Amino acid sequence: MAAHVAPMDRPIEVDLPHTLGREEARRRIAANIGSLKDHIPGGAAHVDSSWAGDELNLNVHAMGQVVEAKIAVEEARVRCRVLLPGVLALFARPIEAMLNARGGDLLLEDKRD
Repeated sequence: MAAHVAPMDRPIEVDLPHTLGREEARRRIAANIGSLKDHIPGGAAHVDSSWAGDELNLNVHAMGQVVEAKIAVEEARVRCRVLLPGVLALFARPIEAMLNARGGDLLLEDKRD
């Protein structure tokens, strides 16, 4: 999950353990990715996403910034790498804490009725 890191960028890496298996975790992430923009402050976020195998590539456009993220789905964990550009790097710790605390809920929630 290597990405180019500019001098002011700050990467965050978080592992989210799960017991769902790779296929079910991937299905849930795919089902939930559309609501990701609802959890981004500022209200004007746009999310571009594409799958490459079991890795989801995201570009989140918000507040004049683009945040790149890669989410790798594994059998017993989801590995998230978020690259915070410029001034957003100042918020790395609270964002990392939120991902650790709620990332699994946001990404792996089962939205089926």
